[in-house]
Amino acid sequence: MATNFLAHEKNWFDKFKYDDAERRFYEQMNGPVAGASRQENGASVILRDIARARENIQKSLAGSSGPGASSGTSGDHSELVVRIASLEVENQSLRGVVQELQQAISKLEARLNVLEKSSPGHRATAPQTQHVSPMRQVEPPAKKPATPAEDDEDDDIDLFGSDNEEEDKEAAQLREERLRQYAEKKAKKPALVAKSSILLDVKPWDDETDMAQLEACVRSIQLDGLVWGASKLVPVGYGIRKLQIQCVVEDDKVGTDLLEEEITKFEEHVQSVDIAAFNKI
Repeated sequence: MATNFLAHEKNWFDKFKYDDAERRFYEQMNGPVAGASRQENGASVILRDIARARENIQKSLAGSSGPGASSGTSGDHSELVVRIASLEVENQSLRGVVQELQQAISKLEARLNVLEKSSPGHRATAPQTQHVSPMRQVEPPAKKPATPAEDDEDDDIDLFGSDNEEEDKEAAQLREERLRQYAEKKAKKPALVAKSSILLDVKPWDDETDMAQLEACVRSIQLDGLVWGASKLVPVGYGIRKLQIQCVVEDDKVGTDLLEEEITKFEEHVQSVDIAAFNKI
């Protein structure tokens, strides 16, 4: 069916014929004169561009060979002359500096030669033999005996600058007073007590255990350095709940072993005791 339909359909296969007919129609409508004038306008535009390019080239050549170019070269030449003159002046100044340095070096060399000639090492080039006498033992000067008057003067001199007895007593009293005040202040200062926060898990035997009675038994434990805190019942499973209770203890007075021992004494209610959390305060 499709092949038969395409065999009768001719629009697609004859498309070039329709394109040629459309082109001829528009050419007849516009006329051949319009196409020719269009080509002439394009050619005239190209010719004008070529003429402008030639004029620009001639102007540039005339400008490079004209009086302006000569003035440019003369300006460059004068600039070169000025630079050469400045370089010559700088060269002359450098020559003067070099000559001064050479003179200073020659003066330094002359002074060094004079110093070397006048040095004792230079004189010792031709040593002379001298007679050396045997060395004699020199006795120390005799010490004069001290007179009684000088001894008294030495006794009167206090080398260490000690104070009199009254000042010594006052200083001792002041030192004792300060020591006493420091001891009292230190005694009043409270000593740092190490404490710990402990979270205990107290497990009953079964779900029929009276948890209120169990908590009352735990809180009935009273020890020096033990403070009970908040508590709650936490489900474990199969209807059984455990008692979770917080307490603060002083490390020097109450330990975890002592707590476990005291709580496990209530054998009717308590199965086991575990430490859930332990933190230093």
